Amino acid sequence: MTDQSSSAPALPTCPRHPDRVALVSCQRCGRPTCPECQRPAPVGIQCVDCVNEGAKTVRTAGGIFGGTVTRGNPVVTYTLIGICAVVWLIQKAVPTFTSDIWFAPVQFGSQPWRTMTAAFAHSEGSIFHIVFNMYALWICGQYLEPLLGRVRFAALYLISAFGGSVGYMLLASTPRTLQEAPTSGWFTPTVGASGAVFGLFLALVVLNRHLGRDYSQIIVLIVINAVLGFVVGGIAWQAHLGGAITGGVCAGIYTALKKRPPVQWAALAGVVVVLIALAVWRYQTADVPSFILHAYNF
Repeated sequence: MTDQSSSAPALPTCPRHPDRVALVSCQRCGRPTCPECQRPAPVGIQCVDCVNEGAKTVRTAGGIFGGTVTRGNPVVTYTLIGICAVVWLIQKAVPTFTSDIWFAPVQFGSQPWRTMTAAFAHSEGSIFHIVFNMYALWICGQYLEPLLGRVRFAALYLISAFGGSVGYMLLASTPRTLQEAPTSGWFTPTVGASGAVFGLFLALVVLNRHLGRDYSQIIVLIVINAVLGFVVGGIAWQAHLGGAITGGVCAGIYTALKKRPPVQWAALAGVVVVLIALAVWRYQTADVPSFILHAYNF
């Protein structure tokens, strides 16, 4: 009588759990897989090892201009609006806070950080200043942030804000007498996100033109606001121009280097370096009499 138990084929076992019988095979590697190691696949199942290996090779979906595709709410846009709103409330509550963060070109040498902080402050005397800027940011952000990705959109906004301050500095008038100083651009402080918003405006034009989409309404909006900057007092049109040019350049970088995302960042860094160099040059070459600077403790 023969021993049939010794001649029966051995049942397959799971490589990860050798003590368990595995009658189902992975569709990818063909190895037997126990129920604990099985993962649903489009066809059949895959083992956990193959699923983990496949996850390493899956690339994050890329946007048209090299950024990561984002879904849902424009988080960066809402965050920027929230920061500006909180800053404005602090301005209302603390009378000296506005002067602590506004930017006048004469302050660049000792407090260059004001070129950025001023972009998050607004006139505390009128709610319309912040409302208009935040509404424009909300409109542009809902379109640009998903198109560019959150990080690239944030870079566009912040670099445009810096470009707005540099533009104001480059075009600011310098006083020749002590009487001229209070009304000269060199000593006149500015606040507001308008420079950054104008950067978004021109970026919309550049990106939509590249995509073959209509941008006529944005052109009309830019023209209207540009005209207002010259006919309405108290508007820093120089910051609008600086922000718009900077935003247009950044958008041009996104379009020209859309297939080379890492190079985009090097190019954006180059834009920042150029802006810093222009600001330093303007500050060092500004022809402001020393007696005026001494009178204002500079």
